[in-house]
Amino acid sequence: MKELKISAIENGTVIDHVPAEKAFDVADILDLDGIENIISIATNLKSKKVGKKGIIKIGGKILSKEETDKIAIIVPTATINIIKNYRVISKAKVRLPERIEKIVKCFNPNCITNKENVVTKFMVIKENPLRLRCEYCERVMKRGDIRLI
Repeated sequence: MKELKISAIENGTVIDHVPAEKAFDVADILDLDGIENIISIATNLKSKKVGKKGIIKIGGKILSKEETDKIAIIVPTATINIIKNYRVISKAKVRLPERIEKIVKCFNPNCITNKENVVTKFMVIKENPLRLRCEYCERVMKRGDIRLI
């Protein structure tokens, strides 16, 4: 059986353990415009853990905290690998912060964050299944209610 090989990156970030159907959602979170290094997005790869997975390799880019937090909301199973000189120098599973600011929109249309220029703030009240509580209107959102800004 033939296997597809994806180019190694010298320096940058690899996002692994992404469910196949979420690979392009993760890519949308990242600011990939203008990156001239290798960007590889593969999906439907065989995985012993999740059946089929996606993987994203970005040469020359280290993710911001905001990008990592967004990935943790969308794909809590993801791992972030930092690559230096073709070697993994750090590998960490994404983690939700206790408090999420500026990256999630409140689903309550009457919330002040949807009426005025106010920074959104949520407390993570449960990770699995995900539950976020708006610090302004106190509405609790489930994973299906969450929209990234």
